[in-house]
Amino acid sequence: MSRRGAIPLLLLGLLLGAPGASALDGYRVYESTAASVNGEVLFVSDVVREACFLRCAAMPGSEPEALTLQEARSRRIADTLVLQEQKKLALGQVDNATLSGYENEAVARMAACGAPCKEDISPAQTREWVERKLLIREFLGRRIAVFVEVKDQDVEREQRRRVAAGGDPGLTEDQVRQELLEEKVAQEERNWYVRAASKARIVLSPMEEK
Repeated sequence: MSRRGAIPLLLLGLLLGAPGASALDGYRVYESTAASVNGEVLFVSDVVREACFLRCAAMPGSEPEALTLQEARSRRIADTLVLQEQKKLALGQVDNATLSGYENEAVARMAACGAPCKEDISPAQTREWVERKLLIREFLGRRIAVFVEVKDQDVEREQRRRVAAGGDPGLTEDQVRQELLEEKVAQEERNWYVRAASKARIVLSPMEEK
């Protein structure tokens, strides 16, 4: 994703009483921006939390991921693109029972995580993050995955290719079909993100690693 510019640091907070107490002319830096997506501001704290959730594998079924802040920002931007489209199409919300089940496990995963960053994340923020991820999963399933098809000839051709390459001939047609389906869905999702990003107004701010 190319950088189109930079947003200045967003300075919020109260004027400090003691003269000279701050290097920023008497103001305290409360928060700073990481990016803007179609006018929606993402803060550095959003990116830091995203990195922590991924490091702790908070989402049930996921594995820990150690990302840089820049990589976590890219994930957060991608999520924002989906959520903006989901809102525009009014595709609805996550079922409460489903959300509750995922939330309980996510909170437990965060509690068991050994990363110090988890101390700055509340259960309410975990619930919000899980709901966001479930909305994204629902959107991608309804708008992309449902239209992906793997034909019988695709399965047969892949089986022949794997056998010729010394692959496992014991895989069933259903197993090969599922693997092909997952690969095609992943590719279509990547294509969607590329198209969405190309049409979006994305501005990145300078951001140091922490």
